[in-house]
Amino acid sequence: MLQSMDRPEPEPQNGVGIPDAFQRLWTPHRMAYIKGENKPRGPGEDDGCPFCEITRLDDADGLIVARGKLVYAVLNLYPYNPGHLMVCPYRHVADYTDLDPDETAELAEYTKRAMRALRAAAGAHGFNIGMNQGPVAGAGIAAHLHQHIVPRWGGDTNFMPVVGHTKVLPQLLSQTREMLVEAWPED
Repeated sequence: MLQSMDRPEPEPQNGVGIPDAFQRLWTPHRMAYIKGENKPRGPGEDDGCPFCEITRLDDADGLIVARGKLVYAVLNLYPYNPGHLMVCPYRHVADYTDLDPDETAELAEYTKRAMRALRAAAGAHGFNIGMNQGPVAGAGIAAHLHQHIVPRWGGDTNFMPVVGHTKVLPQLLSQTREMLVEAWPED
């Protein structure tokens, strides 16, 4: 068996697994998401809803990009792509049909602003925009409505998510937030 001069042949790891030539990209911060940490304990705003708690934080600590009268834009803590934003109403409401007309209008306006900011700051080529209504539809936090704005670029789906089930983010969330705050369109 040939051995590379710069990479010694790995030795068995006593039942931990058979080593291979793959490098590992560790993302331990995602374990909180996988385990469901920071999910509400119940349906009410006082049941630990992260979308209600975020609004009580300083904007930088809460990753809030912009605040409106009825809604706010915040970075997703577990983004699908760099710049993944969500627009949330301040009011603790679960279903889109429960928004009042003013909330619906401001949510739509902030979605448009998020798209403009992501185009200006990050050169987004396109977007996936949507809401998962209810746990069966994939809502991770079903008790508080939130609309996802996921920027997309040509070729952004490469071998990492397809083969490695891993998304590579090129900057810290705090840096992404600052970039988007600077690009956020005013009223």
